[in-house]
Amino acid sequence: MQISDLPYPDPGVPDARSGPRFLLWLGRGQIGGQLKSLCWGMLHFGGVAGLPYAVGLGVDAVVDREPNRLLLVGGLLVLIGVAISVGDAMLHRTAVTNWITAAARVQQLLARKTAELGSALTRRVAAGEVVAVSTGDVEKIGWFVEAVSRFLAAVFAIVLVCVGLVFYAPDLGVVVAVGVPVIALAALPLLPRATRRADVQREKAGRATELASDTVAGLRVLRGIGGEELFLGRYREASQEVRKAAVRSARMWALISAIQVALPGLLLITVVWYGASLALDGRIAVGELVAAFSAVATLLYPLRHFEEIAMAYSFSRPSAQRAARVLSLTRTDPAERSAPAEPVGEPAAGGDLYDPRTGLLAPAGRFTAVVCGDPDLAGRLAERLGGHPMDEQGGDRDGDGDGAAGREAQDAPSVLLGGVALDELELDTARRLVLVQDKDPVLLSGTLRELFDVPASGSVDSAAALAAAQCGDVLDALLQSAPDGVDDPMDARITERGRSLSGGQRQRLALARSLVTDPEVLVLDEPTSAVDSHTEARIADGIAALRAGRTTVVLASSPLLLDRADRVVLIDGGTVAAVGTHRELLHREPRYRAVVTRETDEEQRLAGLGMTELEEALTEIEESA
Repeated sequence: MQISDLPYPDPGVPDARSGPRFLLWLGRGQIGGQLKSLCWGMLHFGGVAGLPYAVGLGVDAVVDREPNRLLLVGGLLVLIGVAISVGDAMLHRTAVTNWITAAARVQQLLARKTAELGSALTRRVAAGEVVAVSTGDVEKIGWFVEAVSRFLAAVFAIVLVCVGLVFYAPDLGVVVAVGVPVIALAALPLLPRATRRADVQREKAGRATELASDTVAGLRVLRGIGGEELFLGRYREASQEVRKAAVRSARMWALISAIQVALPGLLLITVVWYGASLALDGRIAVGELVAAFSAVATLLYPLRHFEEIAMAYSFSRPSAQRAARVLSLTRTDPAERSAPAEPVGEPAAGGDLYDPRTGLLAPAGRFTAVVCGDPDLAGRLAERLGGHPMDEQGGDRDGDGDGAAGREAQDAPSVLLGGVALDELELDTARRLVLVQDKDPVLLSGTLRELFDVPASGSVDSAAALAAAQCGDVLDALLQSAPDGVDDPMDARITERGRSLSGGQRQRLALARSLVTDPEVLVLDEPTSAVDSHTEARIADGIAALRAGRTTVVLASSPLLLDRADRVVLIDGGTVAAVGTHRELLHREPRYRAVVTRETDEEQRLAGLGMTELEEALTEIEESA
């Protein structure tokens, strides 16, 4: 795989059971690139290893006054120089290719997982952690993948030097062959502590990144409540913790680096001292002494790669662990579902949407509104209706620490569309049939035309969707802020996450985008919570008109939306408590009235009293006041 061939047609299925297994899977997927890098590294380091022997032969030729042999040694040095240069250039090229392709593979895997899980991803993993994994962590993972081939080539050079010295100058070669493994393994006892400190640093850095990401995302709200300084102070504290952890980690790596410098220096002194004594005794030639000295000095270069591979693994392991944790998340657990006897077909058009867990039924082609007293329950129900029960798998929503709610949700049957379980459908099919818009939809940067370039049935054009979502003023605002020459609001650009727009404007554009897709079933979670009542009433009429004959489920508590619905369902205690129209439920269902009209318990009690009882109650209230 070359950089020009990216992205991968298929990044594969990762082994996400642990960080080391994920790194091993990445390495196996790049065997070809690793072998190329290893071959060029062996050429480069082989030249480096052969250089001391050529120098020793040259010294012997000078001492023996043999010009022809000296000329041959000069030619050998030229060949070694070419090998070192070419090998180094190609090693760098192939190693960087391995780094970039590994990072690209991880990013593709993360992007695919994000698209697969949708909004359910951030219910399980903080958005800041996802950002940290997809930016800084992929580089550290790629660093380890790149360093492996260089490390193996360095090991080859060290073995070559030691074996060559044993045969070339046995007395000195034995000393070097014994000393080099000691040097290479001397820092091994310190690696666990260095790794732990690196893990702490990465964990604190991840928390700081999450805090920064959450602060930026909520900056508009923070400015409104004057909480900027508070969060800035928290980030300063988190940043200082990262700095202290980084200093502690750097101290340990500095100690390891010092060992990697001091011990080879001691070996070099030992070789010079012992070799000089052997040369004085006439047991070795001067060329052999020079070759041994040059070989030990040359070993300092490949020995540095032992420190590099240790650092690369220590920093990449927690990064790989975080990436594996994200990649191991699944939309549903197929093992928890009984396999169908035969392949599941696509549900017939116009089927009812039914949730066996809550008893909610959304008839086909009708506008159904759902009222929940608990906003969190409404969000989970919206995800469940879309076939994304991610947050319900293994969670501990009830807070009792035993995960009972999560196990309960796992055992609950899937939502049915036309009698077919959504969890048993292919992901693409389920997404095409049912679309869920959550409370905080995301607008990506780009033009408005690109925003509406989404998979759609083609029955609803962008103009009709924008009109139904009451986006006229949004189009005017985008056109006014557009640069000169842009006269079509569809060509106006939207900033990242739509931050240049107000909350209501973002909400209406997201609603229009959902209406354009025209799915079989559209589930909207509080689609008008950020707009005024007049706009909300027009949006309710627009949704009802544009989605006529299509199944629409809106989770809301606004009377303006509820009054336009064909059918209103009250969810209380996790199950359906009442069904009817908005006006019917207002008159006969106190629980519904309490949620929709925001009545207090005292107001509900007074509403149920007769005139005489009401006067007595008011007298009691006045006397108590």
